[in-house]
Amino acid sequence: MSRKPPKGYYVRGQFVAEGSELDQELKRELKGSVDMSKTDLKKHSDHLQALGESLLTLRRDLMAQLREQHEDISDKLIDALVEAKRITNFEGKRRQMQFIGKLMRKLDDGTIAAIEAALEEQRKPSAQATLALHQAELWRDRLIADDDALTTWLQSAPDTDVQQLRTLIRQARKDAQAVTERPGEAQRHGKAYRDIFQMVRTALSRDDETAEGDTDHEDDHE
Repeated sequence: MSRKPPKGYYVRGQFVAEGSELDQELKRELKGSVDMSKTDLKKHSDHLQALGESLLTLRRDLMAQLREQHEDISDKLIDALVEAKRITNFEGKRRQMQFIGKLMRKLDDGTIAAIEAALEEQRKPSAQATLALHQAELWRDRLIADDDALTTWLQSAPDTDVQQLRTLIRQARKDAQAVTERPGEAQRHGKAYRDIFQMVRTALSRDDETAEGDTDHEDDHE
């Protein structure tokens, strides 16, 4: 007689037999309900494991904040995340992520919500990054519109490749003039317009890094 295959379902590649200890654990942990469907259980488990994978990319300051506020984020989970970053073998990585998913299922709903909020905060651009982009846009527009702006820019960024920047400015002005001469056509910015922005943004970022380095040195002397 052929043996009937056990009934169950898969969660992230792992077979969960109906009635097994893992099956019962999943049902208990899914908001305390034993009547949830297999589909709901799988979605919940997949979500927690994906959340665990996302934790691999979480900034240190946000992780430290989470650990300070939520005691159920154990050293075991942190060590598992560190180990997952180290593993390069595909199968080893997969098994480690399954283990992380199991640890994630032990966290309470409040901690899960806090982890989701921390990941969302990391995805949002910081106020400093937004300001830097705005400054780069302003400088780009000034350089294209006003010849005197180039002199001012070179005073703040003397390492600029002047010849390249002049060439880009001339080309950006030509591109803008060509659009003006074709009424009714939607304004489209050419490559030079974008290159000026990148050039300015890179220079501003370099200045910010230098300023941060100087501040660090000052702190060391204190």
